[in-house]
Amino acid sequence: MKNVDDLIDSAAELAEHGLSKGEIADELNVSRETASWLVERGGGNDAVESTETASTADIHVDWSALGRDSTRLRYAASAMADLLAKEGEAVDLTVGIEKAGAPLATAVANQLDTDLGTYAPAKHQWEEGDIDEQGGGFSRNFAAIRDRDCYVVDDIITSGTTMQESIDAIREQGGEPVACVVLVDKMGYDEIDGVPVYSLVDVVRVDRDE
Repeated sequence: MKNVDDLIDSAAELAEHGLSKGEIADELNVSRETASWLVERGGGNDAVESTETASTADIHVDWSALGRDSTRLRYAASAMADLLAKEGEAVDLTVGIEKAGAPLATAVANQLDTDLGTYAPAKHQWEEGDIDEQGGGFSRNFAAIRDRDCYVVDDIITSGTTMQESIDAIREQGGEPVACVVLVDKMGYDEIDGVPVYSLVDVVRVDRDE
C-alpha cells in the first residue's frame, strides 16, 4: 500500500467481508479510530472527519514482506526471541496476541523452546463506542496460563491498549508476564504496567513548528 486511498479501499474490502472495525484496525496496523475513519471514507462519505480523527495522526506499518515468507518471518522471530531471552530464567510459555501476533509467537516459542498460548483481544469485536464493553479471551486449543511466567508477542504497538489488556488478562489467570516483544512500537514504550517492552523498530514522530 502506497497511500491513504489504498488504505481506504482495503478497509472497504475488509468491511464488505464482515470484519469489525477492530479487526480492520488489526489487519491494517492502524488505530481503531483510524480504522473507523477509513471505513467511513470507504463508504463514500468524504465529509466524515471528526475533530479527533482530523487532528490525530497515525502511522501505517506494512510488514507483509516478512509475513508472506516463512524464512523471513523466522529470521524476524529469531531477533525477537533474542530480545526476550535476556528476561526471565524459567519462562516456559509464549503468548501470541491474535491475529498477527500468533504466527510470530509460534516462531518465537520454537526459538525459545516454550509452550504456545494465544489471546484474542477485545478489539476484534469492536465497532463503535467503549471498548471496555467488549471482552477478550485465551484459545483453549493452545497452552493454558496456569499460573506460569510468560512472554507476550505481538506485531505492532499502536497505542498500547491491546498490550495492556493482554497483560491484565494473563494476570487475571494467575500468570506473570515477564516481557513483551513486537516488531514495531509506534509509541516507544520501555515498559507497560511494569512489564519490559522490546521492539525491533521504534517509531518516533517529530513535530516541527513551521
